[in-house]
Amino acid sequence: MLIHPQFDPIALSLGPLKVHWYGLTYLVAFAAFYGLAVSRARREPFASRGWTTQAVEDLLFFGVLGVVLGGRLGYVLFYKPGHYLAHPQEILAVWQGGMAFHGGLLGVIAALALYARRQGRHFFEVADLVAPCVPVGLAAGRIGNFINGELWGRAADASLPWAMAFPQSGTMMPRHPSQLYQFGLEGITLFLLLWLYARRPRPQGAVAGAFLLGYGVFRFVAEYFREPDSFLGILALNLSMGQWLCVPMILGGALIWVAAKKNAFRS
Repeated sequence: MLIHPQFDPIALSLGPLKVHWYGLTYLVAFAAFYGLAVSRARREPFASRGWTTQAVEDLLFFGVLGVVLGGRLGYVLFYKPGHYLAHPQEILAVWQGGMAFHGGLLGVIAALALYARRQGRHFFEVADLVAPCVPVGLAAGRIGNFINGELWGRAADASLPWAMAFPQSGTMMPRHPSQLYQFGLEGITLFLLLWLYARRPRPQGAVAGAFLLGYGVFRFVAEYFREPDSFLGILALNLSMGQWLCVPMILGGALIWVAAKKNAFRS
């Protein structure tokens, strides 16, 4: 079996300043979003609706706040509410780790709603612009997880060619490199499907609905190969917390997509 390479999580040290690889993956995510969103803003139907580079920059600002605040609060509320209730001073200690995608998603949704309201735009017009630009950032984040050797997978048969031991887990058990599975599924595959789907005119809300549905399905599948959080374990129906949080995404995405096909979100 393979052994995790044990990368140094610090990419660059400048005196007391230490730049971590995981932080750099966030920068890559935001840069990729900006470039892709500018590209979409120049195409129809967004170009004729007044979308400019400045509008994308403003949207990115709102999105960053949503990702960071929502991701942290989501981790606090979904995964360790008891701990942070007893230690509220640690809620803002993001340098200690602890971000949740589903919380970040809720944060971004709130940020998009605020942005849409301030700009006088329909929420799903903004969401449709954003949705295909997100998966590349998710892929970057999973590479960061792999570099850190965190969020490792469940036990795998040692005969699996890519089975990998993660010393950080405390054992040399062969495991699925689930970070790379998520990189491929909810990152690269979802990006390609959404980008191709969004190239043709779609009813307003359809692209956003497809994102929620697609991410929910891919993440639900990937969770079968990812080790559940030790402090939670497997929950009802043999599902992990990540899978349970995907259920409303899948249902909501499907409902939004069907409603969009019926032109329920026309401006």
